[in-house]
Amino acid sequence: MNKTNIVDITPDNFQQVIIEGSREKLIAVYFWAAGYEPCEQLNPVLEKIAADYPEQLILAKINCEQQQQLAMQFGVQSLPTVALFKDGQPVDGFAGVEAESQIRSRFEEHLPSATDDLVKQVEQELQAENYEQAYTLAKQAYDLNPDDARVRLMLADAATSLGRIDQGKELLNTIKLVDQDGYYQHVVAKLELAEQAADSPELRALADRLEAAEQDHQLRLQYALALQQAHRSEEALEHTFIVLKQDLNFDGARKQALDMLNALPAGDPLAARYRRVLYSMLY
Repeated sequence: MNKTNIVDITPDNFQQVIIEGSREKLIAVYFWAAGYEPCEQLNPVLEKIAADYPEQLILAKINCEQQQQLAMQFGVQSLPTVALFKDGQPVDGFAGVEAESQIRSRFEEHLPSATDDLVKQVEQELQAENYEQAYTLAKQAYDLNPDDARVRLMLADAATSLGRIDQGKELLNTIKLVDQDGYYQHVVAKLELAEQAADSPELRALADRLEAAEQDHQLRLQYALALQQAHRSEEALEHTFIVLKQDLNFDGARKQALDMLNALPAGDPLAARYRRVLYSMLY
């Protein structure tokens, strides 16, 4: 069993483990006594649960026979007693022996979810401007919890940073007024700038030429590449596939499509959609 997150508490480490430590992790303070049957029943259950959450939970054990002063400070009246600490404050607890499922349920209310862990990673990647990795992680968080406004905002942020303007708009349109905070306004401003950057005079000139020569496959592929460089990936793929649908073997079209698909972030639904289209055309 992994016991690196199980700590015996003394007056010397009390402040560091329980008060300061609870600002980073959930601390389960366990008041017990050796040889007392209810404690003997509860001890392996708590250690088992602690082993399942090595990065999120600390089991802080206080032997009340050895640390009577600490037990008195907490006002412990019966054994065993468990108190949960988070951000320096008690948030839950129980006395006596409870079923493992009931204890897990108590703990899980205060433990970070899989979504919470992903959100922290997305925040780090966005700050580092690693937008492809941020998009992949944000999409995973969105798949786990699509109703979470902060997750949708982060996915909109990453998508916009990658030039996925339509997806960014679609996600922003789902944010309710109550959730339109400063971060929402930041993503809106970023999207507006991305729209301006994506509509360059060069792109407009290519679009005008293509409108006058719609059957010019080479020109359409050139326009698609320009769209890709402007981070307008969906439009770029759309024009590339127009060529493929008319001439699957047109010079360079298939390679261009694959290069564009491979350039998309992992987990991007746009890649999955167009890969299915390509495979259906090939097979």
